[in-house]
Amino acid sequence: MEQIVECVPNFSEGRDKSIIDKIKKSIESVEGIKVLDVDMGADTNRTVVTFIGSPKNVSEAAFIGVKRASELIDMSKHQGAHPRMGATDVCPFIPVSSVSMEKCIEIAKKTGKRIAEELDIPIYLYEEAATNIERRNLATVRSGEYEGLKNKLKEKEWKPDYGRRKFNAKSGATAVGAREFLIAYNINLNTNDRTYANEIAYEIRERGRWKREGNIDPFYYKGEVVRFDKGNYPDGNSDFIGKTFEELATYYKKEYGQNLRKRYESIGLDPDNLEGMPVYKDGKFTHVKGLGWIIPEYNRAQISMNLTNYKISPIHEIYDTACKEAEKRGIRVTGSEIVGLIPYDAMKRAAEHYLSKMHKSPGLPVPDLMNVTIQSLGLSDVADFNPHDKVLGMPKTNGELANRVTFDFVDEVSRDSPAPGGGSVAALSGALGAALGTMVANLSTSKAGFEKYKEKLANISSKGQKTKDQLVKAIDDDTSAFDEVIKAMRMPKDTEEEKILRNEKMQKGYKIATLVPLETVEYCKDALYICKEISEIMDESMSSDVGSGALMANAGAISAAYNVRINLKSIKDKEFSLTTTNKLETLLKDCKNELKHILNNVEKCL
Repeated sequence: MEQIVECVPNFSEGRDKSIIDKIKKSIESVEGIKVLDVDMGADTNRTVVTFIGSPKNVSEAAFIGVKRASELIDMSKHQGAHPRMGATDVCPFIPVSSVSMEKCIEIAKKTGKRIAEELDIPIYLYEEAATNIERRNLATVRSGEYEGLKNKLKEKEWKPDYGRRKFNAKSGATAVGAREFLIAYNINLNTNDRTYANEIAYEIRERGRWKREGNIDPFYYKGEVVRFDKGNYPDGNSDFIGKTFEELATYYKKEYGQNLRKRYESIGLDPDNLEGMPVYKDGKFTHVKGLGWIIPEYNRAQISMNLTNYKISPIHEIYDTACKEAEKRGIRVTGSEIVGLIPYDAMKRAAEHYLSKMHKSPGLPVPDLMNVTIQSLGLSDVADFNPHDKVLGMPKTNGELANRVTFDFVDEVSRDSPAPGGGSVAALSGALGAALGTMVANLSTSKAGFEKYKEKLANISSKGQKTKDQLVKAIDDDTSAFDEVIKAMRMPKDTEEEKILRNEKMQKGYKIATLVPLETVEYCKDALYICKEISEIMDESMSSDVGSGALMANAGAISAAYNVRINLKSIKDKEFSLTTTNKLETLLKDCKNELKHILNNVEKCL
């Protein structure tokens, strides 16, 4: 899948649209960057810009956006309701597709360092990129705001992570960080009583309500509030278990410092004086904030939540729990909605969860997976849910050739043009081979007698879909692989220098044109492996499909290998040619062995 990182810089300007337009334009000037949303707030005098791109491009766009903001926004004249400390107040990087949190931390540090060095703006790293636990919390990093920044920079513990301690009166300071994707998620109820929505929200969210005992009303949660008693802490919060009153206060100071102190102060607890304070009951999920409210336009109660780490607290588990809690109270969940965007990974995990409950294979095409999640979570309950508009990082085939219907593609191959040619046909052949092996795995999942192979079949179908998608993408990749050679051929060659440069570019182009079909051979080998795995356990009635798939995949490998060999003839780099030839021979040998094994299994069934 394509690597996608989201960046959500917050700029301290929400009233002058011309300034924000200039910042937005600067961000969009970076190739491959797509601005998804611009949310201006007049009261807060703050604008949140959301954009996505590749790891490299998103860092460049963020820097350019911060630079433009430093030129256009003067913090010495800024006033607004929202806490802030800089022209670009915060700049978080968020992994969306095929990118790890570690990579986003790396991007945050690289971008922060560049901002400090080139723009002379003090940088504080926060959340996952923080250099110590006290700086993880943004509110702590931003304490004192812009007005207190000059003195804050003089304090030993507030030395910037990057940049000088010098106060930048115009731009202030910027917090750069990395965090998980925030999903704004609402669950709908078949009642207009907000009390029910609040009750379920308290059960689900991380910080629950006060713990109660005695005569507890199951609907409105009434009962005696449990309070801290010196030396005897109830089991309401795991942090309190087995600790005396004095030990607990020391524990907070030593292990968590100011961060946890602020957390407990915000909910009415003083770590130094807990006696007599209410004990909070833990909610069922961490990284979830939520409350109940009424949707005015539908006159229905809704549980409104922010999910700050869907990998730890998956959306489907939250939905299932809400359904159970609603049933306890005699009401029903009618569906849910995503406000804004959601990562493909979160949708895919939900689909796999519900398919597993249905005893079906998760190895389905992307549109099918999205449809399972939409229906299972009732995502079109109050408004239509279009995955193409709402799901970030969803695998899709943008290739002109791959998107053509079969007969149109065949016609295109037959025309008097060199592309698409053998390489694209090889990729299509391999994709069909992977698809046939995957089909048999998916069909076997629901067959009697295959229950013991459930996990293996799920793995085969998942790998099969991935291999099929890679080969479909290769249909267009192969056609465009020769573009660099064509461009080089058109370069001028009048002078000796021009001839040398043209030759260098042609050699580079031939290498690209060689490596693309080599990758196709490798994917075809993966398709053969899919067929081999299913051939070990297949039903006899499906052996012909597996055999056909294997032959198609092997034909794709041999055909793509021809393209590798023809291009190697034009490459002068002997070391590259030798390495590529050796790898190709190994791949083809493996393909031959896999095919032989598969066909033996098939012949036994015929």
